[in-house]
Amino acid sequence: MDRIVSLVDVRATYEGERHATLAGVTLDVVPSEQLAITGPNGAGKTTILEVINGLLPVTSGTVQAFGEPVTAASHALRARIAYVPQNLFFPPDTPFLVRDVVLAARFAKVHRWKLLDASDRHQVDRALAEVGLSGLAGRPVGRLSGGQQRKVLLARSLAQEAELLLLDEPTANLDLEAKGEVAGLVSLVRRELGAAAVVVSHESGALLDASDRAVTVDTGRVVGESTPARIPSVTR
Repeated sequence: MDRIVSLVDVRATYEGERHATLAGVTLDVVPSEQLAITGPNGAGKTTILEVINGLLPVTSGTVQAFGEPVTAASHALRARIAYVPQNLFFPPDTPFLVRDVVLAARFAKVHRWKLLDASDRHQVDRALAEVGLSGLAGRPVGRLSGGQQRKVLLARSLAQEAELLLLDEPTANLDLEAKGEVAGLVSLVRRELGAAAVVVSHESGALLDASDRAVTVDTGRVVGESTPARIPSVTR
């Protein structure tokens, strides 16, 4: 089966650190799969997302996405990937409107010199409707709750027409109701796009239950693999 993502014996170290954060990670993601990455704090979970997206260079090993090597210069590849970092929340004084935050995702799909047009705006309106935010499209994004902001970021993935979702703790710091809503929307976005997803999470629940497979990472290595019914509870 073709692989959306392939990491082979990947080692990576953050600048200024002596010890490798990833110490030989090998894993694959296949089309339409949701792969969960679990493990304690500092295990290397977020680092895996960063090397897949070309945000952190590897010191050895290979990283491929859609059959092509991933590097810091892989701009065309990143246009096919929607990345939602764990701590991306908009402060209350953020002036950008919800519609404009989502519309910005369309720049990944158009030619460098092409202006956005009515079809791009239609795509944005459709994405906001899918996540239930049409009524908030004209509101400053910083005025939204944490759960609503997460929905905005998922709407961006829809508007971008991403083929791979990289989601770092998408339900972190949300109340129980918002966690369930966001987990459901992750599944909806995947279905709408036919996309694969790599989801980092330390919480049991709907997000992990919806995953096809989970790998456990510790001290920069993959130390286990399981199916949803056998995904272990994890601690931070």
